[in-house]
Amino acid sequence: MTATTTFSAISSTPTPLADGLVLREAQPADLDQIGALLADRMDAADAVDHRLVVTDPDAGWSACGAVVDGDRVVATATLLDEDVRVGGVHLPAGQVELVSADREYEGRGLVRALMKWAHDRSAARGHVVQTMIGIPYFYRLFGYEYAIDIPPALTVRTPPPGEGTPALRAARPSDVPAMAALQDATQSRFDVAMPHSAACWRWLLAHEASNLWVLEQDDTVTAVGRTTPPDDGVLLAEAAARDEAAARDLLRGVAALVPGSEVRVVHRAGTVTAAAWQEFLDHEPRKQAERYYVRIPDVAALLDRLRPLLWHRLTAAGIDHTGRDIVISTFGAHYRIPVHADGLGEVVAGGAMQSPGIVGGAGVAPDYLPALLFGPHGIEGLTRTRPDVYAREEELFQALFPPLTADLLTYYLPY
Repeated sequence: MTATTTFSAISSTPTPLADGLVLREAQPADLDQIGALLADRMDAADAVDHRLVVTDPDAGWSACGAVVDGDRVVATATLLDEDVRVGGVHLPAGQVELVSADREYEGRGLVRALMKWAHDRSAARGHVVQTMIGIPYFYRLFGYEYAIDIPPALTVRTPPPGEGTPALRAARPSDVPAMAALQDATQSRFDVAMPHSAACWRWLLAHEASNLWVLEQDDTVTAVGRTTPPDDGVLLAEAAARDEAAARDLLRGVAALVPGSEVRVVHRAGTVTAAAWQEFLDHEPRKQAERYYVRIPDVAALLDRLRPLLWHRLTAAGIDHTGRDIVISTFGAHYRIPVHADGLGEVVAGGAMQSPGIVGGAGVAPDYLPALLFGPHGIEGLTRTRPDVYAREEELFQALFPPLTADLLTYYLPY
């Protein structure tokens, strides 16, 4: 069965739930009810965000699921299409957002049913991974694990010097190509990146939860940033600039939006903005870990997509493993990747393997596999902190699974 056929079947088949409830794809007639539910349980701006998604030609109503009790919408969730780049490999991905249930219907498994709906739909769309910003622990119940560090938001201690008023203005739809190009250049410095989709740029320009700003010089966009409403100071996120001068002007312009307010900036390590703002930032130690969730629905499928990257890492390290298998065990299952003279063979999945070290393999507890494939510690760092992550052939697996830097651009800011 093709993905298109599967998706069509999922789209057209409502799912009966307990007590006469039905889970189905949302419909235009549900718009006001879903908006009211999101505004009640989350924020009024979320109703606007939902409307932008479902009325967009690139997402539409097929992105949204609803649980109904007769004609009443009592729970909802929305699936967004994303693209996650790891090295030079692009992974089709999904992100579940706008999850909410009516207070009267809590504790009846509706969110669990909606998450299954979203994951089934994600699989039908060909997604091999899902990412999420979510409340602590809860989404681990649905197969998500913490994997990618959320960068810190740092306070600006001293306004940067400069003369005149920077040419900062609200972004317009015509600015999207320039903004996307600046973000692409910034994200090229990271091992793992998730850009905004074309649809997401449209939503960000229209929604109320944040504002996009650009800096212009000689009719050319030289910097871009995204701010939150200045309720308790100003947060500047997703800042990207052509050069350090533009980065400093961007910061000056944002600080001038609300004079006297505290300004915090999201630190994108190793970028132009990070270098330009280094002397003005207060690098306080983080008090709590904050990470993006990642879910891997099919380990073999994901490893198969990553074969070109793993081969590149292997050859770059000068390791000759020809004629042997790379073996990765998650203990309840294991995966063999044959190494040929000209590349890696297709991934072969197998059953439980409790002692992969005997065959020169690596053991990785399944809940740490997302961190291994996308996170900042690599197998060497995870081995130091996790007894159930280890490798017998250390040089091989450290080359295959190094620490990774990451930068994710998301519809909602995780701050």
